[in-house]
Amino acid sequence: MTDLLVWFDGACPLCRREIALMQRLDRKGAITFVDAADGDTACPMDRAELLARFHARENGLMLSGAAAFAAMWRAVPLLRPLGLLARNRVVLAGLEWAYIRFLRLRPRLQNAARQRG
Repeated sequence: MTDLLVWFDGACPLCRREIALMQRLDRKGAITFVDAADGDTACPMDRAELLARFHARENGLMLSGAAAFAAMWRAVPLLRPLGLLARNRVVLAGLEWAYIRFLRLRPRLQNAARQRG
């Protein structure tokens, strides 16, 4: 079993939905989820940097962006094949490319999600 710690932005409605889904899929409790937006939470790096991108620590290695998502997917049996596929440099580069584009849209998507309630 992997030692996986995932930091997420609990103030972000998109992030809360994503993490809620992952918590439901993580039936074995392989992932420890930490709300980095909680001011009382200890952070391994600058909080603003931690909140700007998705971060995870897998077996002691700090990951961010698509690599962090891939680590999370590997910890969940249903998504493990996708996480293993992302170990391929070309696949991971494509996922990171998509993630960077998502980050540009994130503020607008967050606003829309907040308005829907």
